[in-house]
Amino acid sequence: MANIIAVVWDFDKTLVKGYMQDPIFEKFNVVPKEFWDTVNDLPRKYREEQDVNVNKDTIYLNHFINLAKAGTFPGLNNEMLKKLGAELMFYDGIPDIFEETHKLINDNSKFREFNIKVEHYVVSTGMKKMIEGSKIAEHIESIWGCELIESRDESGNMVISELGYTIDNTSKTRALFEINKGVNKHKELDVNSKIDETNRRVAFENMIYIADGPSDIPAFSVVNKNGGATFAIYPKNDDKAFSQVEQMRKDGRINMYAEADYSQGTTSYMWITKKVAEFANRIYETEKRKLTGSVAEPPKHIT
Repeated sequence: MANIIAVVWDFDKTLVKGYMQDPIFEKFNVVPKEFWDTVNDLPRKYREEQDVNVNKDTIYLNHFINLAKAGTFPGLNNEMLKKLGAELMFYDGIPDIFEETHKLINDNSKFREFNIKVEHYVVSTGMKKMIEGSKIAEHIESIWGCELIESRDESGNMVISELGYTIDNTSKTRALFEINKGVNKHKELDVNSKIDETNRRVAFENMIYIADGPSDIPAFSVVNKNGGATFAIYPKNDDKAFSQVEQMRKDGRINMYAEADYSQGTTSYMWITKKVAEFANRIYETEKRKLTGSVAEPPKHIT
């Protein structure tokens, strides 16, 4: 087991203000509310018209593909998604807090003694290419998100045309197990590979999961159950979002919550950095006990 602290982030409304798709809507003059109203009605539509159930978390991707084919999003492909990712607006303190947590660990000699480090991950139901194109990408160890396959349109241009890989709010837990087992670092491994707990790359008890609401309850549950830490975010002045996270706290779903501002001195900044330090100190003390417990007394002169 490596001495790694993993801070795992949701994306929409956790790191960015609103939804990551907003730059796409702005570029193509699409009204976001109309798009999402249509998407929210698709489960009912397909159930009534075709007696087919759909995944509510990822059906929006099908709608994007259909609109791209219909010409509403002309030329929308992975390269464009990546470029539009650079326009995403993050909450205050992002990406600075990523570097602050690294500095917190790297500047402490006792943590370096046992090679303790912190890594940041994103697990999102959003579009992976947009996250890869955003300003936080260089600070993130690995990204889990939805990916789209391209094909050529009638004009010979590459456009999104099929679903490639999807993450929904339940399968986010799969991503947590992949982090736990180190699947992202060792491609020969599979999430279903049997790996002894002591040989897994990131212990669940060293994970901090940060997200914005009830849809992340499955992931919160996995981390809580296994001794990690959970933290929820709500946008400033959003009474409904505040009530949701407060209820989650009352229900024991999360350890703590705060307003979505990661600037130094805010509750979010202090809780996250102190939790990283707390985990690092626990790992240090554990490693120190292992070391001292394995040392035998040196031979002495017999008198």
